[in-house]
Amino acid sequence: MSAAAQYRALRYTERLEHEAAVASVGSKGDSYDNALAEAFNSLFKAELIRNKGPWTGINDVEIAVAEYIDWFNQRRLHGELGNVPPAEYEALHATAPAPEAALKTS
Repeated sequence: MSAAAQYRALRYTERLEHEAAVASVGSKGDSYDNALAEAFNSLFKAELIRNKGPWTGINDVEIAVAEYIDWFNQRRLHGELGNVPPAEYEALHATAPAPEAALKTS
């Protein structure tokens, strides 16, 4: 980080404290970590927006987005879940207690 960036970060932190505000960014793994959202947005753009265009109008995009989200949550085979769709995995584990590993923090 450059000296100028460090100075801006310090002023930003001081301003937040002065206003009694909470930062909308945070450290890895906390509730302010937006890495998951950024990863999904990148995947969404690559798989749908850039790959399936050109779009002829907003209605085409709205329908395609609804279909993509449905596929992503309901039918997409997810390798980290044993190659089952997320909705199926969630249904199978909805009443099971959380595994110990999932409760660990690093």
